[in-house]
Amino acid sequence: MAAKLIKSLHQKKNRELSKKFLVEGTKNVEELLASDYRIETLYASRDFKLNHAALLEKNGVEVRVVDPSELAAYGTLEHNDGALAIVWQRKEPVPEMTGVVLALDDIRDPGNLGTIIRTADWYGIKHIICSPSCVDWYNPKVIAATMGSFTRVHGYYADLPAFFKTYKGPVLGAFLTGESAHTFAFPDTGVLLIGSESHGISKEAGRCVTKKVTIPSFGKAESLNAAVATAILLDRWISASK
Repeated sequence: MAAKLIKSLHQKKNRELSKKFLVEGTKNVEELLASDYRIETLYASRDFKLNHAALLEKNGVEVRVVDPSELAAYGTLEHNDGALAIVWQRKEPVPEMTGVVLALDDIRDPGNLGTIIRTADWYGIKHIICSPSCVDWYNPKVIAATMGSFTRVHGYYADLPAFFKTYKGPVLGAFLTGESAHTFAFPDTGVLLIGSESHGISKEAGRCVTKKVTIPSFGKAESLNAAVATAILLDRWISASK
């Protein structure tokens, strides 16, 4: 295995320089093989190769068979008996947005971002705009938490206030104070802006919000996890539009 390269891709600076990232585990690699991402090298256990022979042949991917212990030793997962891929990143300009779009302000926890990507995929959201301070989309922990949804949801990094100035639709911000999500009349299209758990939405991005929406509390918790809040608000929004 290219142990040095794999280890280097644990770090953001090396992912940025090489334009590559890691995809690990059976489920994520299965989803990867069904996507349009370009795989540079795929390492897999003998069982993975045998069980996915048709899919591998269809994609024309050459597999380097390795011992599962090597997958765990050089990757980031504690347990990985399936596969590990070195993949080229997909860098795309921010397109014109339609439908419901997610915007994330300063989401720094990899697990949160990965869960948000997976949740967005569940609700059919195709685009997520991230502030520059958000965790790297291609962080291995983010990719692992998406359970393959990173292949269907597109992520972009942009200065949020600058993006909102060019965006034509409404911007809904998740705040602790605002109109109840239970009674709010969600529009057909727009952006849902989610801030960090510790600081919320920044003042600069907050000035671009056209409507503040809140999830009513019935207990004593100070706040909701950002990924949980995203799921609740997307459920309200998408359900209202169906």
